Formats: sequence, C-alpha cells, structure tokens
Amino acid sequence: MPVYIALLRAVNVGGTGSLSMAELKEICEGLGFNDVKTYIQSGNVLFRSDEKENAVEEKLDEALSKKMGKPPGVMVRSRKELEAIAAEAPFPDAKPNFLLVYFLPEAVPRDALEKMVAPDGEEAQLAGREIYVHYPNGSGRSKLKLPALKPGTSRNLNTVRKLAELAAEMDG
Repeated sequence: MPVYIALLRAVNVGGTGSLSMAELKEICEGLGFNDVKTYIQSGNVLFRSDEKENAVEEKLDEALSKKMGKPPGVMVRSRKELEAIAAEAPFPDAKPNFLLVYFLPEAVPRDALEKMVAPDGEEAQLAGREIYVHYPNGSGRSKLKLPALKPGTSRNLNTVRKLAELAAEMDG
C-alpha cells in the first residue's frame, strides 16, 4: 500500500483557520487512510492508501472543506516524489531553512519566472509541480513577488527532508 504525504495550505497561518493535528489525523482515518501520522503543526500528514494520488487528494480536500468551511488546498505527493524533490533541490549553498519548496496543485507554467520580482536577490527554479525558492535573507521580510506561488503551499528543505525520512520509515 503506497505511502502518501499530504501538505495542507493555509493551516494555522491565518486565512483558512486552525485545525489541530489530532483533528487532521481523525479526518484521515475517517476517510479510510491507514497508519496516519502528522508532523509539526503546519498541516503535514503521512498515511497509506490503496487509492490513486488524485483520488486521495480530492477526498481529503473535500472532507477538510466540510470541517473548515472552505477547501484549504491539499497537495499530495508519493514517498518517491518527495524523496526526489528533496534530493534534487537546487541552490546547494543555501541554508536548508532558507530554501523553500512550494508544492503546487498542477505543473508550473514554463513562463512562471518571467513575472518574478526579487528585490532581495531571491532565486527560483521550476521543477514539475514544485518551485524551489532560495531566500538569502530568509522569507519572513522578503518582498518577493511571484504570482505562480499563490495556489501552493511551502515547506523548507529541512521539513521536506524530514517528511521524506518519515515516509521511508513507514515504507520500511
């Protein structure tokens, strides 16, 4: 049974509102997902399911929409995808907590970076359904403008690596 990692958008970061990780786990178990584990309070959940990735994503987004009043946005990746995302991270000299991976619901348009405004020297690279962004001064006060990031959710490289590690342990 494949291991999936679901990354929720806007959980406990204003907007959509708060959802405890216990509630998230309960919702996932209610959907029939197995071996459900959450990781840190920012909307990360790992589980097993025999269903296809897009079916899992839709079911979870719909269930969370009922709970939260509107769909938060759920990006699901397989263990192998997450491992590749962590392994293929560009910007090798970037501190892992200053390198964010934006997970998007669909493939990034090839021209996405043409609209980028990076006043603090931020760098970005497209990769399938992800955009890697290096914030040399951290993301907190960054004035980066990149419209393609809007529908996504980000995790720093440390978190991506940890989620990949947890998924590997579950697959063990």
